[in-house]
Amino acid sequence: MTEDIKKGLAGVVVDYTAVSKVNPETNSLLYRGYPVHELAATQPFEAVAYLLWHGELPTPGELAEFRAEERSSRALADNVRAAIDLLPTSAHPMDEVRTAVSVIGANDLAGSGSVMDATGTADENLARSTRLFAQLPAIVAYGQRRRRGEEIVAPRDDLDYAANFLWMTFGEEQDPVVVDAFNRSMILYAEHSFNASTFTGRVVASTLSDLYSAVTAAIGALKGPLHGGANEAVLHVFDEIGEAENAAAWLDDAIAAKRKIMGFGHRVYKRGDSRVPTMKAALDTLVAHVDRPEVAALYDALESEFVARKGIYPNLDYPSGPAYNLMGFDTVTFTPLFVAARVTGWTAHILEQQASNALIRPLAAYDGPDERHVKEYVPDEAHAEAAERPEEAS
Repeated sequence: MTEDIKKGLAGVVVDYTAVSKVNPETNSLLYRGYPVHELAATQPFEAVAYLLWHGELPTPGELAEFRAEERSSRALADNVRAAIDLLPTSAHPMDEVRTAVSVIGANDLAGSGSVMDATGTADENLARSTRLFAQLPAIVAYGQRRRRGEEIVAPRDDLDYAANFLWMTFGEEQDPVVVDAFNRSMILYAEHSFNASTFTGRVVASTLSDLYSAVTAAIGALKGPLHGGANEAVLHVFDEIGEAENAAAWLDDAIAAKRKIMGFGHRVYKRGDSRVPTMKAALDTLVAHVDRPEVAALYDALESEFVARKGIYPNLDYPSGPAYNLMGFDTVTFTPLFVAARVTGWTAHILEQQASNALIRPLAAYDGPDERHVKEYVPDEAHAEAAERPEEAS
């Protein structure tokens, strides 16, 4: 009998989730029912993090309480910074992020006893999620600064999440236009159902491992260029093309060479990524703010040429890459920014997985050699008896 293989689990529904979905009728990405473009236009990122974890937007009092908790947790422990400093500056910053999260987890879980104790209660894991949310900006910001030979910048408790993130990265307060664009990007990247990294985190959580292990595994999945690394690749493409008038010839060569062009297409969206218009609008404000019309021209030229040839539209990584570049972030920092945003969605899913857990363990269709035996092998009594009871094999 031929097995019905779903490569990449395409089209396979493995569980329920109340965290997010794409509404096929409106082509809108919904966080707990709210269209993400509405959230990005109206909410600070802290409120969206609260929504993903609690299911409802916070009241003013709840938001103030949550902000106080987040701001009190922003600073890095000395051994977290020391662990980052041990890594070569030539390492990819995703390696810094992965290592730092592991150290944060080791600090938090030290003395917890058995591995079952480390799994944690829902309240404990919500608190852990908040600490990761609060400290990832410091990790990402310090990573960029140390690669530039700059000192760490301490967090400020008088700035909101987005403004403080930019302050720690650049050492000065940013214009509200930049803060708003950055806040919107974080919201747009926060969550996207059972994507590869989220599913990786849920698989690890399903074993009853701890939240930090699940997040660390998700970071590893996000590092891949077919997932989170795509926003970096977009900037490399822009650098290759150089100017808008080169886009058509560059694309002809890329298609002829059968290159995979990052920033276009999405497995979920059939009518274009619903997040793109919001991020493109943010990019446009940045282009105007820093007076870089050539960036918009190159963006428009490549999009127009690609859609005309392939009928495939941009995904979120396409506008976010040049937007982060205009903000001043190094290209290698783009995927760590994705981590800082998506940790909210990851942890929301980990909490959901733990609340109604079943070990995620799919089957595989074997297509290797039939059973064969080593000539010198003589089965002992136990193996001989087991061979007579093949139906008991697991």
